Amino acid sequence: MSHFLLRGEGAPLTGPRVLLILCGFFGVIGAVNALMVYDAISTFRGEVVEHPFEKGLAYDSDIADAQAQVERGWKVDVSLSVGALGVTFHDAQGQPLQGLDVTGAFAAPADMSRDQKFELSETGYGVYAGATPPQTGVWDLTLLAKRDGKTLFQSKNRVNLK
Repeated sequence: MSHFLLRGEGAPLTGPRVLLILCGFFGVIGAVNALMVYDAISTFRGEVVEHPFEKGLAYDSDIADAQAQVERGWKVDVSLSVGALGVTFHDAQGQPLQGLDVTGAFAAPADMSRDQKFELSETGYGVYAGATPPQTGVWDLTLLAKRDGKTLFQSKNRVNLK
């Protein structure tokens, strides 16, 4: 039986032939892996979420918070200029909102290492300022307004700084 395996009717199984078979096998595996890596990298949108499992569990709560934010009817105006960020909060009746803890971030869409977090202080009646916008380019501006530790307003908008 072993004589039959070593001496088939085709070409003999020699060292170079075994090498070609192994190289072909691993070449196909390497090519498929390279294709899968390329596909994964080219379709990755760059979104990274800290604690994704916990975020998923809080999804219903996030929807309820978003609905409550819409019902509050706040109007938020953002002014961006060279070296200055200003945010004005008004309630549904147009009255300025005071006493908020406003934080946020300028997030680079493709590079988390360039993200810049900031805190804004109240500089006027419902006006919050204090952050310096980053250099030119496309950024995701995230704003978060809290009062007594409860998040009352949250937004994320893409801005193009020139």
